[in-house]
Amino acid sequence: MQQFLTILAFYRPFVVWSFVINAVIGFLNPEFMPAIVTKLFLAVFLWYLVKVTSARKKLNFYKRLGISPFKLFSIVFLMDIILTMGFLVVFKEFT
Repeated sequence: MQQFLTILAFYRPFVVWSFVINAVIGFLNPEFMPAIVTKLFLAVFLWYLVKVTSARKKLNFYKRLGISPFKLFSIVFLMDIILTMGFLVVFKEFT
């Protein structure tokens, strides 16, 4: 449970951007598969961005807590997909 809360703390700054991207996806093409592919691309981009910039030090913090970068980004991706699917279902109901 402690690791999950730590991963949520890592994901917190990206939630606003996730909802902005969900809104754009909802307006352009509110289908599930393109949304998943877009989110996967963005998760890989986020991993690259964190790995290359000075945010790399954050990864060392999570490694010391027993969370590998793969585990960190895969759980963040899964949480993001769950939020995206919920958002798209609600969006489709109102359009």
